[in-house]
Amino acid sequence: MSVPTADTLRAALGGIRDPAGRDIVAAGRIEGIEIRGGLVQVALLTERAEAAAMEPVRREVERVLAAQPGVTNATAVLTAHKPQAPAPAAAPTAPGAKTALLLPEVTSIVAVASGKGGVGKSTVAVNLAVSLARAGLRVGLLDADIYGPSLPRMLGIAKKPEVRGEKMIPIEAWGIKCMSIGFLVEEETPMIWRGPMVMGALEQMMGQVAWGALDVLVVDMPPGTGDAQLTMAQRVKLAGAVIVSTPQDIALIDARRGVRMFEKVNVPVLGIVENMSFFCCPACGHRAEIFGHGGARAEAARLGASFLGEIPLLLEIRTGSDAGTPVAAAAPDSPAGQAFAAVAAAVRARLDGAAPSGGPKIVIA
Repeated sequence: MSVPTADTLRAALGGIRDPAGRDIVAAGRIEGIEIRGGLVQVALLTERAEAAAMEPVRREVERVLAAQPGVTNATAVLTAHKPQAPAPAAAPTAPGAKTALLLPEVTSIVAVASGKGGVGKSTVAVNLAVSLARAGLRVGLLDADIYGPSLPRMLGIAKKPEVRGEKMIPIEAWGIKCMSIGFLVEEETPMIWRGPMVMGALEQMMGQVAWGALDVLVVDMPPGTGDAQLTMAQRVKLAGAVIVSTPQDIALIDARRGVRMFEKVNVPVLGIVENMSFFCCPACGHRAEIFGHGGARAEAARLGASFLGEIPLLLEIRTGSDAGTPVAAAAPDSPAGQAFAAVAAAVRARLDGAAPSGGPKIVIA
């Protein structure tokens, strides 16, 4: 099977016209083409005011790309750049000056992170946000996991956010304001962007969303220690990070990396949560520590971090997430709901004494 290249795909797209009748390639509409095997993703540069008019163009791009030899899946997304005002000639930027931080109206921004996938980080982030809102706080929830956005499914949201002027309006569900790249693309669409595109998407979801005044913005981070974590550390005032792990040693190894990463970028670690801590049989009440127990508590003590609590392995947590009804909202008085409420209380207590971090300053010699 032939392998598609950026040049052959650009040539195939040359016959498509934008709303002004221009060749989209010649007009510079193709901002980027990413190819991974047979997966192709194209970013189409679009002014905000013409997004609706560009939607038929986007669909035509996907149709043409899907017909090319070697392409098994094609996705086109619309991107827009906010024009930057020129700096006054009399006030040049001083060397080493800091970039203005995003989300100035948010009192505390909390990153929920994990060193590896599969530990229930997104489940903790969603239920933590809902629990904080139930405690009376104004709460937002940002899905920063560009490659694997899970908020739409976990919150039961299947619609796109409204756009007013140059701002997207966050979708409200379960008492919190929410935003995710998953609201903007189909559920099965693979995001095959490189680092700069991921960082650009994150900055847009922070700076071009009308979050308004919030007490807490919970950010569901992607697993690992990469571009998204650095972008968050550099572009917002992170009040701290919550590290999610399961009890077993292999997960704790990666949790240590997460803790050390945030320490290196001057972000305080609010504490560690042990998810899937134990299982209680609903029929007989027998307790089984399937993945071990207490590992995260011991690791927190070893690292000098706070231990924020244990989340049991319960069927209602999984079914609630799959159904789009977080257990912290649907059954707040259940053992699972109370466990998340306890973690939320511990996080809130830590926030009351935490000083927000502006992140590291990167200097290129």
